[in-house]
Amino acid sequence: MIPLGVGSWVSEEAVIECSGFHAKEGARNVYRARFSSVTEKDILKAMDNLVLPNKNEALAVDARQEIDLKVGVAFTRFQTGFFQGKYGNLDARVISYGPCQTPTLGFCVQRYLHITTFKPEKFWVLHPYILQKGYELKLEWEREKLFDLDVSLMFQKLVIEDGTVEVVNVIEKQERKSRPSGLNTVNLLKVASSALGFGPQMAMQLAEQLYTQGFISYPRTESTAYPSSFEFRGALEVQQNNPHWGGYVQTLLAEGYVKPHSGSDAGDHPPITPMRSASEDMLGYDAWKLYQYVCQHFIATLSPDCKYIRTKVEFSIGGESFYCTGQQVTAQGFTSIMPWLSISEKNLPQFTRGEKIKVSKVELDEGNTSPPDYLSESEVISLMEKHGIGTDASIPVHISNICERNYVQVQAGRRLVPTALGITLVRGYQLIDPDLCLPDIRSFIEHQITLIAKGQADHSLVVKHVLQQFKQKYIYFVKQIENMDALFEAQFSPLSASGRALSKCGKCLRYMKYISTQPSRLYCGTCEEVYYLPQKGSIKLYKELSCPLDNFELLIFSMPGPEGKSFPLCPYCYNNPPFEGIDTLFGAAKAGSAKLGKGAGMPCFLCPHPTCRHSLIAQGVCACPECDGTLVLDPVSAPKWRLYCNMCNCLIFLPQGAHRISTTPERCPECDSAIIEVDFHKNNTPLNDGATLHVGCILCDDLLHSLIEMKHGKSSFKRFGGRGRGRGRGGASGRGRHANKTFDPKMSFREF
Repeated sequence: MIPLGVGSWVSEEAVIECSGFHAKEGARNVYRARFSSVTEKDILKAMDNLVLPNKNEALAVDARQEIDLKVGVAFTRFQTGFFQGKYGNLDARVISYGPCQTPTLGFCVQRYLHITTFKPEKFWVLHPYILQKGYELKLEWEREKLFDLDVSLMFQKLVIEDGTVEVVNVIEKQERKSRPSGLNTVNLLKVASSALGFGPQMAMQLAEQLYTQGFISYPRTESTAYPSSFEFRGALEVQQNNPHWGGYVQTLLAEGYVKPHSGSDAGDHPPITPMRSASEDMLGYDAWKLYQYVCQHFIATLSPDCKYIRTKVEFSIGGESFYCTGQQVTAQGFTSIMPWLSISEKNLPQFTRGEKIKVSKVELDEGNTSPPDYLSESEVISLMEKHGIGTDASIPVHISNICERNYVQVQAGRRLVPTALGITLVRGYQLIDPDLCLPDIRSFIEHQITLIAKGQADHSLVVKHVLQQFKQKYIYFVKQIENMDALFEAQFSPLSASGRALSKCGKCLRYMKYISTQPSRLYCGTCEEVYYLPQKGSIKLYKELSCPLDNFELLIFSMPGPEGKSFPLCPYCYNNPPFEGIDTLFGAAKAGSAKLGKGAGMPCFLCPHPTCRHSLIAQGVCACPECDGTLVLDPVSAPKWRLYCNMCNCLIFLPQGAHRISTTPERCPECDSAIIEVDFHKNNTPLNDGATLHVGCILCDDLLHSLIEMKHGKSSFKRFGGRGRGRGRGGASGRGRHANKTFDPKMSFREF
């Protein structure tokens, strides 16, 4: 599969963005620099050899993106809406479909079905033993194994009755194990998973880190062949002083290295190559392990092949043929630098043709056939490459997606074991339209995209044709969804039978059930409504208090850990913000449908209700020193009282051990921040004469200001782009100057 020029696509986008027009004939040309490593030499060379962006490659990338996005969004929205509204224990926030992701899952489920339907069979293997010059040798049967016990016993009897083996032939053959070709992305990912224990996503992150730091060349390449102009000696000389393999490299340079085997040239970037010498201290453990392999692989490509002599001795006894083999290495070659690929030596005693040797014993071993193991990540990557599923850049993403969606789980040996959800989905696709989970349709799409990249197919016609095909499949899939639903019904519990009673619905005043599996949500069986909640935290009832707007009981959501945020929310307001423009005002996601709550809705710390005592107006204290948000009092943080920002992860720890801290309606005349009331314990009050009650502004009151500390905690909300309430609690601009300054752990508000 040839590369489809993401670089060219980026270049085309840059031309449009920077110049304001699409490139036209006769217009001024815009050039791009192509380089495969961020070394001074390569960048200067690229700047001296600028090239025009490849329009066809850019269109090919654009076609793939448009097809994948439109198809994936259509199927994902329908599936998620249909199944999440019916079943409570799916344990998945999104039930996604993808033209690459789903065939990848199909490989894993196909192997699972092979394993579960496998029926073991008994077999028997005959093994005579001989003693030769002090060696006891176990001979292998040419028939390998038989599945009939009576026939196996017959052969055992014939061998025992004969009792003597005759050497029929002694074959010695010089063989070699070839050094590897250049390292491309797919092979790097397979080795990282199978040998280093890194998932594909993590492996690519480490590789990209090494590339941007200048230690290796560009890690996204499909080529295993080096260009004819590649300077191998210069790349080797960089490694000759490395303490781990420098001595071997010096020997190669002195005795002469060999040119790498010719691999495949995909026309993109050279194979992944080390560009600078490094140590573990420079890179860190994980990055070092990956860098170490890249170096060893590159050095191995320039090393001689491994040579060894393979000896096979053939025997005859009772009319049956047996053999034994031995291996002796004559030149280690590249296995000196890649010892895990070395040949296992086995010495055999001398045998002469026609020699007869007495059998010491004869064993008939019994065994059972066994199913294959679950697919490893490395095997899945090989299948994806074979069938043209994804590119070198997207393969890690597809595997990561099926893991994150809870379709498969990574188990021992980095093997991908399908979950009940993954199995049910694929079985449903097979029932309705097998093309949706088979690799054939994606292989066809990739072939068409390759033709676009070569200029042999029209971009718009290909996209139109593929989308039309998927449109027909989508219409049929929607009509036949009941067939898949029957499988879900047999595997998962309906919402009405899931979860536990937690809080009252404001509409029917009946208890709603809390379903903790992803996505966390409440379900009202009477109203048949679903209310999504914040994810990755714990939910509990908030003192049986109710929202003044809709009468729903309030909940408290808490992030895990000692520094995780806690905040109240109304389930109805969180999914259906009652104030117009709340998404614009606070940067929260739009709340027009029940799907909203999976990400961010309107918790109480974003609510501008003027009289509710849980709203931003009542609990907001002052501006955040690090963003445009507002610091809000955490209502359940006692005895470690604190404020948290409603936009970022800033935490302000208030006087510790206070009996009670609350906001008041009063505002500071200097900065317009909310005045807070602190009730200290009488045993540790900092006030004179044993007083316990103190009222003041945390920005302007010297006592309160000396007792606060700033940290960064966890937040379930991203920092959004819109303006927050960057002021004191009321509405006037405060003293905050949200400048990018370094703050001491003991927080200072004096520069607000």
